[in-house]
This record gives sequence, structure tokens and C-alpha cells, in this order.
Amino acid sequence: MKRQITPIFIVCACFMTIVSPLWGAEKLSLMLDWFPNIDHLPLFVAQEKGIFDKYGLDISILSPAETADPLKLAASGHVDLAIAYEPQAIMAASEGIPIKVVGRLIGHPLSTLLFIDDKDIREPSDLEGKNIGYTVPGMMDFLTDGFARKNNVKNYKLINVGFSILPSLTTGKVDAVMGPYKNYEVVELEQHGYKAGYFELEKYGIPDYDELVFISGEKNLQNREKAIATFCQALQEAIEETRRTPQESLDLYLKAVPEAEEKLEFAALEKTLHLFAESQSFDKEKWQEFANFALSIGMIGKEVNVYDILWNRK
Repeated sequence: MKRQITPIFIVCACFMTIVSPLWGAEKLSLMLDWFPNIDHLPLFVAQEKGIFDKYGLDISILSPAETADPLKLAASGHVDLAIAYEPQAIMAASEGIPIKVVGRLIGHPLSTLLFIDDKDIREPSDLEGKNIGYTVPGMMDFLTDGFARKNNVKNYKLINVGFSILPSLTTGKVDAVMGPYKNYEVVELEQHGYKAGYFELEKYGIPDYDELVFISGEKNLQNREKAIATFCQALQEAIEETRRTPQESLDLYLKAVPEAEEKLEFAALEKTLHLFAESQSFDKEKWQEFANFALSIGMIGKEVNVYDILWNRK
């Protein structure tokens, strides 16, 4: 997991093009949340199989120079679309940053509380007295406290491990880490010869949420509404195509992203395929439940009405 969320709104236009735009169609720029990985597979399927072309779209896929850039650049209109996380979008809304959530990519949490399965951790109560690492200050530390509160864990020490997840676990610096993805860090840990154990957040008191979503700046959305609605249609078709032809889709992705590690991506795909969004419709009640939870644990300081940030497509 190589993600970082910075709530301070500073416009930065430093990014790198991963897929160059074509000519003769409705152009949209899309910034990933980080480097290309299997979570983004439907986007590459849509590019490589001509689904975007069929819908008259020319999508430039960009990778950020910094992981905090996508939301900031979308909010400011420097990119048309960006991939963000539901908690991040709710945090931005609480701070008054002008974004709209327009689509869904991963429909359930990928984040886990990860540990090596020889640490005598079987239930959340076994975390009592343990050192718990977290990856993203301002989000994962709050989620750890919320997880502990929900599971009656009262005595633990929080340690910011950044993205040194596997070294922190394998050297014993921490007993568990909040934030690793179950389709990547779990796989990586196992491929390094360790047996991974993890708690899925939504099964232990954290409200279910959309892990990866698409956002746009409010002003930009007003100007590009039709094109963005068309993008969401194309995206859902690409998700369905990915589910229908997973091996072919993976082969297309590996061709488009030759630096990807095939063994890791194949294992990650098996853990990801069922988590891609079933539709582009939002479960507003589920979103509001998470926003209320975020307020209760101090992740946000101001109440958020999710109806204000979820795009109501016409």
C-alpha cells in the first residue's frame, strides 16, 4: 500500500502521463490515486479493448507525482477526474473542498488490520497491550482508534510506520498494521514466506465503504457533465468485461504496464475481482453511516451531509 492523504488544499500540477491522449473524441484527463495497479484494471481494459473509443471518449490516464495530488488537482480543475477514497472524500467535504463524487471503482474496503499469523492474534481482543502501526496519519490512526473502540481494545500503542509495512511487521517493530490492502500487502507478505492474518474492517465494526471512487471538481463537473456521465457508463461496461474475461484483461494490463510484477498482479486479481463496483449508483445511506462514524471518531471535525457531495446524475 503506497498511499498518503494530505487534507491541506495546495494546488500542485506536477504529474506524469501514463497513457497519452488520442485525437478526435471527447477528451478527459484522469489521475490515478498512485501508480498503476490491479485496482485500476477496468480502466486499462477500457483503453485496450476500445470501450472508451466506442463511447466517443479519449481518456488520458495520469499518475501523480505525489499521492496527495489527485484530489487537489481534481478540486482545482487541473484534471477532470481523479481516483480517491471514500474516507478521503468525506474528509475533504468536511473541510469545504469543492468536489463531487461521480463514480465508483472498488465497492468495499480493501484496507485491513494486518498481522503475521504467528503472533497469537486471533480476535481483536488479542491486540490488548500490543504495538499497532498505521500508514496514513489523519486517517488510519483514527480508524485504528475506531476499531479499538468498537472491539473494546483499551490498551495499545500507536506507531506511524508510513509505508514500511512489511519491514515493520517482520522485524517485530509492531504487532499489527492498520491500512494495508488485502489484495496487495497480504499477498506480498505471503509471497515473502509469512502466513498473513488480518481483520477486515467492515466485519469488525467499521461501516462498509467504497474504497476507490472517482471525483471531479464542482466547477469542472458543471462544464463536463455529459462527458463524465458517459465515462461512468463506459467504466461500468469495462468492469463487467473485466469480470467476464479476467485472464484476458490481466494480459492486456500487463501489456500496457510492462513493469508490473506478473505473479503479484495475478494473485492480487483473484482477491480484487469480486470487489469491483457492481454499479455506478451510490448507496447514500451507507455513505452517510460512514460519514457519521468519521465524525464520531474525530476523523472529521464537521458534520457532512453526503447528499451534498454525491453526484446525482441526470
